[in-house]
This record gives sequence, structure tokens and C-alpha cells, in this order.
Amino acid sequence: MRYTEGYKDLQKQLHAAGGYGIGGYKHASQIISMCQQLGTRNVLDYGCGGQTLQKNMPFAITNYDPFIEGLDREPVPHDVVVCSDVLEHIEPDCLPDVLNHLRSLTRRILFVDVACRPAVKKLADGRNAHLIQWSPETWLTVLIPSFRLMSFQAYDGGFVAVLKPKEENP
Repeated sequence: MRYTEGYKDLQKQLHAAGGYGIGGYKHASQIISMCQQLGTRNVLDYGCGGQTLQKNMPFAITNYDPFIEGLDREPVPHDVVVCSDVLEHIEPDCLPDVLNHLRSLTRRILFVDVACRPAVKKLADGRNAHLIQWSPETWLTVLIPSFRLMSFQAYDGGFVAVLKPKEENP
């Protein structure tokens, strides 16, 4: 289970209020460069929110967000999967299923940006919108079983990493 129905309702409320899920644009130049190096335009923005990455890309990408009607259609695997400001919002009990989903959708590269600090926003039930506030080291121990770390850059309050999916049966 990638999310509970109750959490889906809370996320829909945050999205409807606006100003949420709008940070994807920050990585557009990195994603464009990565696509040029890989010779692909096959990109999935996983948890796309306000689709700000798409708005800053020179080509069409696939936008997926299970909490936004019209963007909630189950995606197919892509060469590059971008997961920016998403993983820290996952319900902790659902994280293994979300990571398995990301693994199944990533053909070549997974790009993640994960905040490791409290969010400014709160859910309607009073919880911080960043349900998981782990250190970068803890996040890596969770990501490494399914992905091979290609690059890692910590910043104040989070990190960006580029990962490759590990072969399922090496």
C-alpha cells in the first residue's frame, strides 16, 4: 500500500489550498543535462504536484501524482524518474511499497531531492507535512538495497542523489 485513504484526503486538501508541490522547477537544468548525457527525453516526475518541473523543461515529460485528479493514472517505467520533495511526505509504513514502486518505474536513473527537516506546512490533522525527518545517512540505508548511488550532494536540511536501479537478480 503506497498510501492510506485518510492520508490521500489530507494530501488532496494541501494541494487544493495551493502553494504546495511547487519546487520541481529547481532541478530542471540538472534533469535536462542528465537527459542529454543519456540521450533520452523519457522522464517521469513522480509526485509532480504543481508540475513546475514540466513548466521548465524544453520537452514533454510524464507527470504523476496520486493525489491530483487527472495526474493519478498509474505510470509506466521511464528512463529517468524524478522524485523531488516527495519521499519525506510518505507515510512511514508505506515507504517500502513506494520505494518498490519507484524501483519498478526506473529504467536507468532515479533523481531524488529529500528534505530532512520539518516542513513549513502542516496537515489538516496537525502533523508536520514532512512525516519522515531522517538524516541523509538513514535515507541512504533505505535507498541502497534497491539502488546504486551514483552521486550525492547534501545541503542544509536535505540532500540530492542520483541513483541507478540494481538488477533484481544479479
